[in-house]
This record gives sequence, structure tokens and C-alpha cells, in this order.
Amino acid sequence: MRAVDIIRKKRDGGVLTAAEIAFLIDGYCRGDIPDYQMSAFAMAVLFRGMTAEETAELTLAMARSGTQLDLSGIPGIKADKHSTGGVGDKTTLIVAPLAAAAGVPVAKMSGRGLGHTGGTIDKLESIPGFRTELAPEAFFRQVREIGLAVAGQSGDLAPADKKLYALRDVTATVDSIPLIASSVMSKKIASGADAIVLDVKTGAGAFMKTLEDAERLAEAMVAIGRLAGRRTAAVISDMDQPLGRAIGNALEVKEAIAALRGEGPEDLTKLCLTLAAHMAVLGGKAAAVDEAVPLLEGKLKSGEALEKFRAFVAAQGGDAAVVDDPDLLPAAPRRIAVKAERAGFVRRIDAEKLGLAAMVLGAGRAVKDAPIDHSVGVVLVRKLGDRVEAGDVLAELHAAREDRADAEATRLAAEAFEIGGEPPALRPLILSVVTEDGIRRGA
Repeated sequence: MRAVDIIRKKRDGGVLTAAEIAFLIDGYCRGDIPDYQMSAFAMAVLFRGMTAEETAELTLAMARSGTQLDLSGIPGIKADKHSTGGVGDKTTLIVAPLAAAAGVPVAKMSGRGLGHTGGTIDKLESIPGFRTELAPEAFFRQVREIGLAVAGQSGDLAPADKKLYALRDVTATVDSIPLIASSVMSKKIASGADAIVLDVKTGAGAFMKTLEDAERLAEAMVAIGRLAGRRTAAVISDMDQPLGRAIGNALEVKEAIAALRGEGPEDLTKLCLTLAAHMAVLGGKAAAVDEAVPLLEGKLKSGEALEKFRAFVAAQGGDAAVVDDPDLLPAAPRRIAVKAERAGFVRRIDAEKLGLAAMVLGAGRAVKDAPIDHSVGVVLVRKLGDRVEAGDVLAELHAAREDRADAEATRLAAEAFEIGGEPPALRPLILSVVTEDGIRRGA
């Protein structure tokens, strides 16, 4: 078997066998297949695509390239949740304890943020003392004991994906549905969960800009889950504006705690209940989403979800006092108001620009491993459709120090808001749901 023959076959529209795909991935990881040949393969996939079976085989080959967690020693159907990334997306902090409070064991490996989207690990590390590095046995034990653990991804988790993604990033082959789907799902499958719920973002602040592309990606990932023997569902949600009101690590933890108290923004609470409901269904705790939502609402009202979050924070070394007093979280010393220049309605909010404003302030990374400031970020005062008068505050920047970054962040935040004379047509928060039965538009 030769790499060049496999590349030619895919270039010409052929369907690769499991053995051919495994040969490529294994050879690339060993260093036997050079970057230039894998670049050619990635470009062939970009133009020719892959069948569902090919994409599943690519995913499994990448999952096998490193450590695979075995969660079989933990009772129950273990669930994981993944978001394709967005601005203000703190759903894991709410969904995981909600699902765990309903009896679904949640074993999640998460990553750090890069660019304008924040990472769950960065948010959790804004809690004083919180440990995101857990040895496998400690991770398993915590899930057994409290039903929930979230740890940083091991460097040996699907290393083939890490290597291939770095190559795609510099060869203009990122925008391929099979390659994106296999990248996401290889890490989820290697993490060992029995059930996977995906939150696929679409809109101005998301990687997938159109609903059609988001649905194609969701279908590909659900198909991979089915072929890999994992219960999988995908919720496609709007990212034309930030989720909730807080953007930035400690600010988002604070908002997540409010949501677990039943006091969070309506959009954030609705999406979290929907995602957790799908986890409850896949985890065997409810027969249908309509049955699961009231169950989970009860976990919020009773305080069980909040207590699960408290136990989770304490188990990973964090200061659980933040649950009762979120002001113990890091706080930036300066506030900068971004004001409306005219009266009207908020017709558009560029989520990506607000994410970039938070990054410029220090909440995110322009390059991997750059330090971040957990205290800084942006808080939205107005959202889409709100009526404003000239001089009303649209957003508040939380800044650490007075420098040129403040001016750049203020400019980006101001440009993110479009004020017009008529209210906009608002699209639903939840646009569609993709399961093994197909696509269902709406919640």
C-alpha cells in the first residue's frame, strides 16, 4: 500500500477503505508519511468529500492514535457535551451539573480557548484553586462519587487530530465538513463517553456561518456517533449575538452561577435546559426531551443543580465559597461604558467583534499558550431588539489597566452594535435538532 495511490484514489472521487485510511493516519503519526502528502490528502477530501463511513473510519483511526479512556468501570450511561465554539458560551458550566443532578454521569475533557471563543478550562481556572489537570484514576473516581468531572484534554488524546489540524490550518483545508466532523468526534470518542450531545453554533459569531452548513456538520457528526456505537444528538443554536450577557472567564462563571440559581439570562437558561434534556434522554433518565425539560427545571428550582456545581468545584480543589459569593472571583478594576450614539433599536450585534474586544482586553489568546487575564471581558447591557436612547449604555468593558488595548476594545465593541429605526426580525435561539432520525427544524 502506498500513500500516493490512496491520495490519487480520493482525488479521483473514489471511496477509501478502512485499511487505507488507517494506513494514512498511522503512517503520518509515525512520520513515515510526510506533511506534503497529508496536505494533498486533505485537499483531495476538501474537494471530493467523504462518505459517512469514510468519515467514521477517519475519526476512529484518529481516536486510536493515542490514549482512549475506558469509562466502563463507572456505572450508568456516561455522557459528554461539546460546543463548536461561540461568544459567551458558558453552557458546560451549567449543563454538566444539571445533567449530573438528573442522574446522568458526566465525564468531560475540555480545551482552552483560542481567538475570540473562550475555553471551558480557562473559565474554570478563574475559580481560585480549581484544578483542571486530573490523573485518570482521580477523574474516574470523581465521576463515580459525584457524577461529574471536567478535566483538561491530555496531549495524548487523539494526537493524530492535533497534528492534522495544524497542517490543515496552514494549507487552507480547514473548511471541510468531513475533516471538521472527524476532528471533533475523534476527541469525543477517545474520551470514552457512551452518549454525546453536540451544540453546533451558527451565525455571525460562529465558525459555521449558515444554518445549512451547520446542519451538514451536525449530520456528519451524528452519523459518526451512530457508526461508532455512541448515542449522539446535535442541537443547532443561534450565534448571531453572544449567548447570555457575559463574555470573559470570571464574568461567565458568575453568570453561570446565576443561571444555576434560576436567575440567569433567558436565552442561556433555555439552551442549557435543552442540551441537558438531550443528555437526559440519551442517558436513559427520560423518554423524551419534553419530559426531560420539566425534570431539569425542577433541579434548578430545588437547588440540586447548584449543589452539584458546588460539589464539583470543591472536588477539583476550587474555592466553593464562590457559589455563595461570586464576588470572590477575579474582578477587573476598571469599567468602560460603550454608549449608543443615536436612538432606535438594536438591529445587529456582531458577536465576533465583541469576542475580539474581550480578547484584546486580555480574556482570550491570539496565539496558543499565551497568558490570559481571568478578570476582564465584556458585559452586554442591551441585546437584539432592545430600544435605546442616545447615550444609553450598550455594553460595559471590564478592563485591567489603562492602555492602548482599551481604545481598541472600545472601538470594536462600539462597532459591534448597529442601531436602526425599526426593530429587527429575531430568529429562534434553537434552530434545529439533528438525531439519527434526521433533521427537525425548531426546538
